[in-house]
Parts: sequence; C-alpha cells; structure tokens
Amino acid sequence: MNLPTISSYGDYSSSNYGVNSLVVSFPKLDLYYSYKTIVAYRFKGDKVVRQNDWAQTTGKHLNWIDRGDKESRISGEEFEAKLGKILTELNLA
Repeated sequence: MNLPTISSYGDYSSSNYGVNSLVVSFPKLDLYYSYKTIVAYRFKGDKVVRQNDWAQTTGKHLNWIDRGDKESRISGEEFEAKLGKILTELNLA
C-alpha cells in the first residue's frame, strides 16, 4: 500500500505557520492546500493552480506554488471540474 505523504511548502520562518501550507502527495498526484482548501495540484507532471478567490495569505501560498505565474491560474469552477475528474480516475473521489 502506498500511503500519502504530507509535507509543507513555502517559506515560513516558523513551523507553526507551515501547517497552513501543506502538500499531500499520493503516488500520482500532489494536492496543495492553503489552510483547509485545495488550491493547486500536480498530476502527470503538470501543475494546475487555481486563481486567488481568498485573501492575501492564500495569495502568498499561490505565489510559492507557481512562483507568481498569475496568468496561468484557472477559475475555481474549471479547477474543481478538472480535479474532480482526476480524483475519480484515481479512485480517490
């Protein structure tokens, strides 16, 4: 069995804040969280990042994930549809 791993991304100086920027990695999929919300994923080598519909801190998390490439971010509706298909394909939904 391949259990997912959990790690932190970003550049928090304190590990207390790092729990708000986690990546959960499955064998074929990485899910990036800002607090308790999935804001990006990596699947088959492609990273997909959702546009910022929240506050400044989540914006900072998104910038850490995609290095500030705001032009390639997709809408929340498109993001959820694409991720839903992947989760179903991987039997995670």
